[in-house]
Amino acid sequence: MANEVCFRNNHLENSWDIETYIAQGGYKVWNDILAGKWTAEEIIEEVKTSNIRGRGGAGFPTGLKWSFMPRGTEGQKYILCNSDEGEPGTFKDRDILRYNPHQLVEGMAIAGFVLGATQGYNYIRGEFVEPINRFNNAVKQAYEKGLLGDNINGSGVSFNLNYHAGAGAYICGEETALIESIEGKKGQPRFKPPFPASYGLYGRPTTINNTETLASIPMILAKGGEWFRDLGVPNSGGTKLFAVSGHVENPGNFEVPMGTPFSELLEMAGGIWKGRKFKAVIPGGSSTPVVPADVAMNMTMDYDGVGKAGSFLGAGSVIVLDETTDMVKALERLTYFYYEESCGQCTPCREGTGWIHRVTKRILEGKGEMKDLDLLLGVSNKITGRVICGLGDGATMPVVSFIKHYREEFEHYIKHGCSIYDRA
Repeated sequence: MANEVCFRNNHLENSWDIETYIAQGGYKVWNDILAGKWTAEEIIEEVKTSNIRGRGGAGFPTGLKWSFMPRGTEGQKYILCNSDEGEPGTFKDRDILRYNPHQLVEGMAIAGFVLGATQGYNYIRGEFVEPINRFNNAVKQAYEKGLLGDNINGSGVSFNLNYHAGAGAYICGEETALIESIEGKKGQPRFKPPFPASYGLYGRPTTINNTETLASIPMILAKGGEWFRDLGVPNSGGTKLFAVSGHVENPGNFEVPMGTPFSELLEMAGGIWKGRKFKAVIPGGSSTPVVPADVAMNMTMDYDGVGKAGSFLGAGSVIVLDETTDMVKALERLTYFYYEESCGQCTPCREGTGWIHRVTKRILEGKGEMKDLDLLLGVSNKITGRVICGLGDGATMPVVSFIKHYREEFEHYIKHGCSIYDRA
């Protein structure tokens, strides 16, 4: 199926320009809202019908999330977009910013209207220079066209939009750490409750959505919630952007219907590179459990399908591993990442990720002992569910799944001091 939603304009010349976007029906929904043809309640119901779930990893129903916002509360409210792609394997949202930024601008404006928020911020990873420039230009063009601002075209609707560049901290992908960062504080997650919907940015009601989620909204309203829902499968509506990387011939972003078999997605990415065999896949980004090849080839790419395979859809960041992959070495790199990126606020995560990395590194260097495997699992168990945010759980799920499925590779390092591939 051709790209339907977030990448629908990517094939066009200057797809990021406002004139190109308008020629493809862009901003029609927003203009209808400004003309009073939609109510906030109608939009929320349409979004609920679409069955779109948060595309940033959590998978929470968007329509339900929007209904939590206390619209009747007086004073400032905020809509925030999370474009901070910091997890290994994630690179889909930057291409929305590069090639279809106006659809995100329109989606944020619509969300602002629904939630009663007159100010929006897009939190973009600071290294994304080109995406930042494209998004900024799109916002500038929208202002010049009279589509953003105060009392837009005398409609009584106001919405202003800015961006905030992050400084490369993975933890700021967590929504409350993102809020802290925008406020100029150290990016650390907040205790919850209170939740952002009641106490968010600057202590005001705030809703945070992922880039792909917000960019999908204009098409959901333009073509209908049922249309979007039926693109996917039950419990997973619409299309999804999958960022496929690793040992494939054609890595990149692919927009496909939810429920697409993993085998088809792998084929779209050119299959396993260099004529090698498929070993495993990390289907939702580095924080999700690894899935062996025999299971993955029967897996469908949706929340339930990946769940049945023993992992999570996450942000749709698909890391493919071929038969030559040293799983001990791969895990050592992942554990180093989470050790470095822990914000240090929670003791189990701050200390535990360090232990996990050091023990894994010890095994990789041929200095491990058999009891180290139980130590890794024990430390992981002491982190999981005992920290403020999801980083701790994300750091431990690869550890547990790698040892579960590829224990013999770890044992070979411990017994022989080298990789299982060095037997000869």
